Amino acid sequence: MRLPAAKKELGQHFLVDENLLGVIGRLAELAPEDVVLEVGPGLGVLTAYLAERVAHVQAVELDRSLEPALAERLAPHTNVELHFGDALRLDLASLDPAPTKLVANLPYSIATPLVVESLDGLPTVGLWCVMVQREVADRFFAEPSTKAYGAVSVLVQLAAERTGFHPVSRSVFRPQPNVDSALVAFRRRDLPADFARVKELVGELTGALRPRAPRPRRRRARGDRPGTRRARRGAEPARVRHARRCPPVTMRPCLS
Repeated sequence: MRLPAAKKELGQHFLVDENLLGVIGRLAELAPEDVVLEVGPGLGVLTAYLAERVAHVQAVELDRSLEPALAERLAPHTNVELHFGDALRLDLASLDPAPTKLVANLPYSIATPLVVESLDGLPTVGLWCVMVQREVADRFFAEPSTKAYGAVSVLVQLAAERTGFHPVSRSVFRPQPNVDSALVAFRRRDLPADFARVKELVGELTGALRPRAPRPRRRRARGDRPGTRRARRGAEPARVRHARRCPPVTMRPCLS
């Protein structure tokens, strides 16, 4: 099967270098009993690695055109559930089994709001290991009075402590991004009783917890229509679920 091309309008940069998987596995402290939430599985490179090492993988993908490639790659793994939809709108807290870890190469445009919302919105998650833009990774655990320190730093550090960090080369992605990336791992600590109020106040003061909107796409030339293919029903052991029709999550002003 010919692999689908990355979509610039979705900010897609597929992880293709499997040498990085061992680092992810180490920082994520994967165990056989884990239930992992992966947002943005892309071509399924990390998904397959996770499926071989944990009890269950809940994978959430926005791009429906990736379904055939994902179904083919994940065919041997019956412990993977694919959910197609917007991770910021799906009711991730209702996933069954509930995730105990969030391990993902996060799309840059939603990395910050997704992580911030998961701090109290996904109470069963005890450890995060996410690949994000380097400046975002630095911001999560920046020291006070530094340039990187801000609203995101306050919220993440109230809810978690960093357990690992690993710079990531641009060469592990296709296409290569124009920015540096990093893996950052952190473990949940007990949330302050007033965390929800603190998050609300911080969001109101900064107005920065909103996901970044994709840049407008240039109009295609006539006849240049993207093709789509649907996976054959019943051909893949990995279970595929359509996005639930649930009320959209009301995003409080988010931190960038």
